[in-house]
Amino acid sequence: MNSERRHLNPQEKVAALKRHLLEGVPVSTICDSLGIAPTLFYRWQKEFFENGHTVFENGRKAKAVEDAKDEKIQKLEAKLQRKNEVMAELMEAHTQLKKDLGEL
Repeated sequence: MNSERRHLNPQEKVAALKRHLLEGVPVSTICDSLGIAPTLFYRWQKEFFENGHTVFENGRKAKAVEDAKDEKIQKLEAKLQRKNEVMAELMEAHTQLKKDLGEL
């Protein structure tokens, strides 16, 4: 009784939920036509309602995250540049010290 798993894309899942919620098609009918268990349908419905708010965010949150990443990158690049400058100064001083000690 090993049947192959059915993988539905997000559009098909939303279409199934829409048929039930807007058109009033019984869950059992939808599940029979898709070859899925009712528990899976109800899991999709739960996920749909839990994550539905993301549709209305208009990308504001994503833009804030992107801006924070850009700012962090700029700070890290400035820190790296400063480190390179300090290392160059130290290497120059070290080389000069070796030359001075070699002459003694």
